[in-house]
Amino acid sequence: MLDKRMPLDAIVAELADGMTIAIGGWATRRKPMALVRAIARSGLKDLTVIAYGGPDVGMLAACGKLRRLVFAFVSLDHIPIEPHFKAARQAGLDVWEMDEGMLHWGLRAAAMGLPFLPTRVGIGTAIAGDPRLRTVKSPYDDGETLIAMPAIKPDVALLHVHRADEKGNVLTLSPDPFFDELMARAADRTFVTAEQIVPTADLGLPGNARYHLVERSLISGVAHAPFGAHPTSAAPDYQLDLAHLKAYAAAEGEAWDAYRQRYVAADEGAYLAAVGGADAIRAIPAPIY
Repeated sequence: MLDKRMPLDAIVAELADGMTIAIGGWATRRKPMALVRAIARSGLKDLTVIAYGGPDVGMLAACGKLRRLVFAFVSLDHIPIEPHFKAARQAGLDVWEMDEGMLHWGLRAAAMGLPFLPTRVGIGTAIAGDPRLRTVKSPYDDGETLIAMPAIKPDVALLHVHRADEKGNVLTLSPDPFFDELMARAADRTFVTAEQIVPTADLGLPGNARYHLVERSLISGVAHAPFGAHPTSAAPDYQLDLAHLKAYAAAEGEAWDAYRQRYVAADEGAYLAAVGGADAIRAIPAPIY
């Protein structure tokens, strides 16, 4: 059995300028932020990112890593519009914005190895006029005209999980895995960061099979990254850090330079110390929406 453990920087070294990268999680939940920060520190550039976005998108945009964004939304939940993404878009960032269901369907088509999937999502809206989209007529008696949502295929998917073993078996323990599985199946390669890397027996399989994201054959590498989703949540291990997200969102101009130096330029050990340490993160209460 292959040992797929690798450090964060080794995962970054597998990426290249101009790649299309799907980033898992959802707004402020289970974002692979330790890996995002490592990318932000790297020399990578001209990336196309696919995401249901949160601070992952905003941070990479603010650090000049994005060429293009394929997305359904970019939000910090309690802060509805991610301000660093907003600034990048107003400055001319190339984007393909679509309905949440259309992005879902594009990822699912790629995950299934199909060129497209038919959908009613977008019919009757301005989205349907996007020149990148085509329509298809049902071959059955209904004859309905549907949008043919094209496959959205990333080169690489980057995910954060709660538990993993050295072989690439991974568990997502939160009740909202959303589209991480589809990203892993759609991408040519998938790398994950994990709160804990444990012996296979400690994963509790097959009893925990419902938390098993995808087959280990789809996982190319696993990095140990405790608190690696912070300041987003990795519930049930810890909740989102709203105070930190507010500070991140408010950081503009010189304040952004200071934020970047303290929290992005630092390695993960220094980052953890700067945000108050492990006990402080574990003590964050569940958010009220």
